[in-house]
Amino acid sequence: MEFTREHEMVRQTVRRFVEQEINPHVDEWEEAGTFPAHDLFKKMGELGLLGLTYPEEYGGLGLDFSYTVVLCEELGKANCSGVPMGITVHTDMCTPALAHFGSDELKQRFLEPSIRGEYVGCIGVTEPDAGSDVASIRTRAISDDAEWVITGRKLYITNGTQADWACLLARTSDEPGYHGMSLLLVPTETPGFSVSRKLRKLGNLSSDTAELVLDGVRVPKTNTIGPEGMGFILQMGQFQRERLVGAILAYSSMEKIVRETIAYTRQRSTFGQPLLTNQVIHFRMAELLTEIEMLKQFCYACARKMISGEDITREASMAKLKAGRLSREVADSCLQYYGGMGYMEETPIARAYRDSRLLSIGGGADEVMLGIICKLEGILPGKNKR
Repeated sequence: MEFTREHEMVRQTVRRFVEQEINPHVDEWEEAGTFPAHDLFKKMGELGLLGLTYPEEYGGLGLDFSYTVVLCEELGKANCSGVPMGITVHTDMCTPALAHFGSDELKQRFLEPSIRGEYVGCIGVTEPDAGSDVASIRTRAISDDAEWVITGRKLYITNGTQADWACLLARTSDEPGYHGMSLLLVPTETPGFSVSRKLRKLGNLSSDTAELVLDGVRVPKTNTIGPEGMGFILQMGQFQRERLVGAILAYSSMEKIVRETIAYTRQRSTFGQPLLTNQVIHFRMAELLTEIEMLKQFCYACARKMISGEDITREASMAKLKAGRLSREVADSCLQYYGGMGYMEETPIARAYRDSRLLSIGGGADEVMLGIICKLEGILPGKNKR
């Protein structure tokens, strides 16, 4: 992927933002279990960072996905994973369908203020009994003249306690499986919408995660994003972008972790010499950097396909699978070389170790990625090879 002077300008803007507006506050936000999304997003909106690829007529910059690559690479260098996750849920997981398939009215009411950072968005798909198996969701939206009446629960919702609106997947007909689902834009101030609890997590502590309850929530049918009954298809499109974004954040974070480990083992001495002089350690660092670079270049290839309008389902699934597994490997290997200090909360590697576990679960578990890859490669039992 070739980056221009314009890309570099965006990169420097994001880098300064991470260094000045995120990293100095990470410890405080991790302790609090949340970050001030409205304040932070407003600052990002003023810099034009929340709508890089969205139309200029709604306040975006109208750029291609390569600029999102730059955004995510720099966010990945934050001193935690929770805040970058909360940001990218807003920029690349709950807004793509609205930007591409929402009505002009919906975009004016919700996309524009979201790009300005005045609204915080979230994505409402996962439920207590339906995570990676999206076709099993139970949240229902029943037609009542010109309104949908929505009842159900959503679980593990990033930005859930602070969101002003949710891009919600619900059943709008009795058709089984993935048929009959629609994407609905639901303002969180609507009567019947509530946050039942804020969830306590293993990692990504600075990102607020919630369980949402919808009890007879009424929204106009004009809040339907795209055609009625096409919600599953539209959400699958959002998932591909989400998975690629997750992989980009991951390789950037991993490279930071490895280089910090190299610096630590260079200055930390045992038996009269720096740890890094041990061949097992410097060879391992070289091996991990090689794996990270391979993932980065694969993500670049995937991004190029996305920009050209090609289907990236196969590649995004592979990228996410590899990123999730490699994140755990990098964090575990690097923590080992910190020794006892790595087990202490005061070191960044301890946080990275906890945060790294999520990518193989959220946005589609590793096993779901493998199933998608098997299907597209024609290697399921009884299937012909493609």
